[in-house]
Amino acid sequence: MKKVISIFLAVVILASAFSIAALADEPVKFAVASDLHYNVPEEELTATNDHPIFWYANRRAAMDNESGFIIDEFLRQAEEAKYDFILIPGDMADDGRWETQEHIDVSAKFKAFEEKTGIQIYLVPGNHDYGRGENDNKIEDMISFYGDFGYNDAFEKRENDFSYVTDLPGNYRLIVADSNDPSKSTEDGMTSDKVNWVVKQAKKAVEDGKYPILMMHHNLLDHLPMQRILSRNFIIRNHTAVANKFANAGIKLVFTGHEHCSDVAVHTSPKGNKIYDFANTALSMYPLAYREITLTDEEITYESKTIEKIDTATLRSQVNGYTDEMIDLMDAGLNDFAKGYLKAGVQYRLARSLTMEQMGIAEDSIFYNLVNTAVTGLTDLLEMPLYGENSVQELAKEYNVVIPDSDYENGWDLATDLVSYHYSGGEDFSIYSTEVTILLRMVNLILLDDLSTVNDEVFFGGLNELLGNDSALFKNFTKGIANVLGPVTPGQYFLIAVASPIVYEFVYDSDGVDDNNGKFEGYGIEPDLNENRADNFADILDTICIYLTNFFNIIIKIIGIGR
Repeated sequence: MKKVISIFLAVVILASAFSIAALADEPVKFAVASDLHYNVPEEELTATNDHPIFWYANRRAAMDNESGFIIDEFLRQAEEAKYDFILIPGDMADDGRWETQEHIDVSAKFKAFEEKTGIQIYLVPGNHDYGRGENDNKIEDMISFYGDFGYNDAFEKRENDFSYVTDLPGNYRLIVADSNDPSKSTEDGMTSDKVNWVVKQAKKAVEDGKYPILMMHHNLLDHLPMQRILSRNFIIRNHTAVANKFANAGIKLVFTGHEHCSDVAVHTSPKGNKIYDFANTALSMYPLAYREITLTDEEITYESKTIEKIDTATLRSQVNGYTDEMIDLMDAGLNDFAKGYLKAGVQYRLARSLTMEQMGIAEDSIFYNLVNTAVTGLTDLLEMPLYGENSVQELAKEYNVVIPDSDYENGWDLATDLVSYHYSGGEDFSIYSTEVTILLRMVNLILLDDLSTVNDEVFFGGLNELLGNDSALFKNFTKGIANVLGPVTPGQYFLIAVASPIVYEFVYDSDGVDDNNGKFEGYGIEPDLNENRADNFADILDTICIYLTNFFNIIIKIIGIGR
């Protein structure tokens, strides 16, 4: 009898062991939605620009009045997908530094969702959520509003911020770093002390047999060309050195927000450890997207999901001003509507910034006429139709520059479309694409025509007035030279060559990692350090070669700018 019981127990123990082993590598599926930027809806839409449909688009191009309904639809989709948990890397509220009601509304939505579904939400505040000003919401308020979403039940916390550590389903451990600066609204606050705290927690996770995942608001890796220079407040300082530390401590996945773009960047440390930074777009901005991540020991897969509908009937009942056409367009496809809204908002913001008042140049300034003429010429060219009578294409011919045919209406249409691809990911416009060709040739045309106008009106104004008949000596001289010697001067070669690689990297993501849908090795796959070291060196060479190739391709394109 004892032998029978012993055999039975042995079988039970073995079966349990196999069950636990199988369970350990059960897929873990979760969603990441960032920068919700919730706003309490207005009573009535406020006009901001003269667009026939998107006349209420704001300068941030965020769908403020619709934001609560977008969050509701995201949570509905999350319930339907039965995620194991949800991560939110900051900016739950838009004016959250001082608007308490926004936090009350968002936290109520989250609590109702958790109670209904049992799906845990983990979050960290962003720079829009709290501040250190006299009337700002403080870290204590964040804990009061959002403590139940990861912080309160965490087994490790930092003092004076919202950083914490908690275990996730499977063999995963979440490290949440509050990356906000203690006194400045946008800049990162990832001090050496906080970086070392993350490294310490990651190493402990590995010691405990856990796979460490990091979440913070600010970006870890570049998601723009030279982001630390061009958009320095959105990426942590010393990011390459920090990425090396995090990767070598065992962190493979980092989820961030702040930049409002859908982009996946990868970095390989000198020791051969890879780390992926998933920058997430703003949920309330085009492309109204969130990520679905599935983890196993062997593989990490990710997919971009979008919000395609909201409760427009309730929206219209709460906010006055929506027309039938606007509601019909939302119902036909909210994502397409959001793209039009984004393009209108970006144009409004850029056009607004290109004013003397916004640039802080007073009328009595010695540079006023010079800058005003240049800026007016620039905006006129961007607003001018690309094709047809009195178009950019016709004007370009006068300077021996050929603008190829396309479906774009004007320069603003092209520029804002390219910006929309930065937000939505998948920037794959090759150097030979129509879009890049038009972009480079318009840059050249602006240099030719705008600088000629400045010279004629500011420096040769008196002589032109004396000659009469709307004389434009410098402009006519420039056109003559362009038609004889070609449309690009040595000075313009230099200006375009310097600017173009940056512009090109903005519209063509050359890192080889798909921004929206893809897969790569899981935490359980040990890196081949020798191979990765070679890959890392090859990556450096590839980066240099790609840059030089793009540089020379652009020069070739410039040489053929009139063809």
